[in-house]
Amino acid sequence: MTTGSTSTSRTTADGGGISTFKGQERALRADRLGTGGLLLSVLAATAPLMVVAGVMPTAFAVMGIVGQPLLFVILGTVLILFSIGYAEMSRHVHNAGAFYAYISRGLGGTAGAGAALVALVAYNALQAGIYGIFGFEVSNLLATYADLTVAWWIPALAAAAAVGVLGWLKIDVNARVLGVLLVIEVVLVVIFDVAAVADPAKEGLSLHAFNPETLSGAGIGTALCFCIAAFLGFEQAPVYAEETSRPHILVPRVMFLAVGGVAVFFAISSWALTVATGPSAVVGTAQKESAGLLFTLTESRLGATFTDVLHVLFVTGMFAAMLSFHNVVARYAFAMGREGLLPAAFGRTSSSSGAPATGSLSQTIVSLVIVIAFAATDDKPAGDPTAPVLHLFTWFGNLGALGVIVLMAAASLSVIVFFVRRGAAAAQAWRLVTSALAGLALLVIATYTVKDFDVLVDAGPGSALSWVLPGIIGLALVVGLVQGAVLRSRRPEAHARIGLGNEAFQLEKAAEAER
Repeated sequence: MTTGSTSTSRTTADGGGISTFKGQERALRADRLGTGGLLLSVLAATAPLMVVAGVMPTAFAVMGIVGQPLLFVILGTVLILFSIGYAEMSRHVHNAGAFYAYISRGLGGTAGAGAALVALVAYNALQAGIYGIFGFEVSNLLATYADLTVAWWIPALAAAAAVGVLGWLKIDVNARVLGVLLVIEVVLVVIFDVAAVADPAKEGLSLHAFNPETLSGAGIGTALCFCIAAFLGFEQAPVYAEETSRPHILVPRVMFLAVGGVAVFFAISSWALTVATGPSAVVGTAQKESAGLLFTLTESRLGATFTDVLHVLFVTGMFAAMLSFHNVVARYAFAMGREGLLPAAFGRTSSSSGAPATGSLSQTIVSLVIVIAFAATDDKPAGDPTAPVLHLFTWFGNLGALGVIVLMAAASLSVIVFFVRRGAAAAQAWRLVTSALAGLALLVIATYTVKDFDVLVDAGPGSALSWVLPGIIGLALVVGLVQGAVLRSRRPEAHARIGLGNEAFQLEKAAEAER
């Protein structure tokens, strides 16, 4: 890792680096990702097989909403509306801090500092939460196919170490790993979709799941929370902006491809589940089979071997999601270190790979500590879906999802303020309207998420978890806002840099040249 800084401008040997007088360690390596690599890195976080095998059956069973396919279409529309303004702003802001950088540029540095800490907490929670279900599934696979009894936390810790190693490598290497796993997952799910359509239940190729009347009942709000979590990942494209050759073109392109592709893919796959079971039976079947629904349906149509492969890919898909979220957390930490919101060590990159090494290492340590803490409370035998495993996944997953939903709502407002302040309201009018509509919809979803948090984390209505866990996001926001206010008072020059990223160093260089 580089440790010093230079006083002269420099670039990487291949000419692809960002020239900054602070030194190359302050910049992520440019030109690492093209459209394909960026798209695969982003989509891996959505973990398509985990959604189809885990989220969809749970939403059918717990919420009793048959119209889940229509819900994915509606949410996809909301997120496309969000992406219109978000993508336009990405043409003007290229910063690994993504959400908090955008919020800083629109709502000011103090708001940006609050958003930065919320993002750091939310993405750390999303990444760490997957270790619980990952460890449990791996231990089940070892028990089934190797006759080995292994506690869930052993594969979880091994995965954390493997993710940590990969996080130190070049991002294009990570993209290839993620890409291979993602493509195989998608192909297998598509094969199931085709098999379900070719061999439907007695109700045939019914489109009843797309009927608006299916979106009624008390569970609709909670179903919204479950299903929007399936989309998380597409919003990460701007995080990698500094590592692409043409961020103003690639980032918007990838965001629209990601959110559009995810919406269509999940709508079709959830519809295929209703076709395979029959719309009238999908809720009851999901309640009976739980997370085994997809595997039961594939075994009867595609055989035991295909289902065995699906089980393995279910695990590798979760690993891909963990790696994707790890990369995002590391880059947020890098951006925050570069701008004074974290210690300066976080704002340096590895001299060999250009990766944000300190951010990657710290995220690995956080994950290991969380897994160890939950393992220490586990007194159940191996192979048992213990409370620590389920809590690690559900508590942290929903905590992270709430944080990202809040950030998206704030980013929608920031887009509007950003262009209005620059006198571009008339030119960007339709984008501002779409941002406003998306922001209102996201606020509604965030409200439902907080209101139904006890259901989301499978706690009783009087449980303290229903306010303690959402309160973590609120606490992160308050602490971040306080940090921003203190910086504004005591270090106004650092406060002014929040959200500017590498651009701030270029501005400082220009100011020094004028003296």
